[in-house]
Amino acid sequence: MKNLEILIKSRRSIRKFKNFEVEEEKITKILELGRWASSGLNNQPWRFCVLRAKEKDKISKFTSYENIITESNVCICVFMDSKACYDRTKDLLAVGACIQNMLLTAENLNLGTCWLGEILKNKEKINELLNIDKSRYELVAVIAVGYKDESPVSKREELDKLILR
Repeated sequence: MKNLEILIKSRRSIRKFKNFEVEEEKITKILELGRWASSGLNNQPWRFCVLRAKEKDKISKFTSYENIITESNVCICVFMDSKACYDRTKDLLAVGACIQNMLLTAENLNLGTCWLGEILKNKEKINELLNIDKSRYELVAVIAVGYKDESPVSKREELDKLILR
């Protein structure tokens, strides 16, 4: 297990994956630790749909980043359940915390991830394709998961540039 600071600083968005099967127990671990994120009133508004193979590839046509989805081994669609919500902004932040837990868990398991957002312009079409009730479940993210086939470098703004006061 990686030191928390190293884990956080080493996680990157991976857009190229090796053609290796991701073990089911690793996907389960990612979902398990995702669900332990904070949420107001412990409402846990997140829901998951795990896609593999052809089912995963079908959603790729709804984004200009099609290759990330098709090259990944697994995609996890993260939805917000409107029946579990009581404040949209707070609940979206909770789902974001869940997603961050998932990304860090994947990194700790030596897997790469890419949190896809541009695909959300077609979220209702994805609900339709997956036969998921769009009046209740809102697609918030698609996470591509697989074994890394790249090691991108990233930099951050200096901390003093980010502090307002």
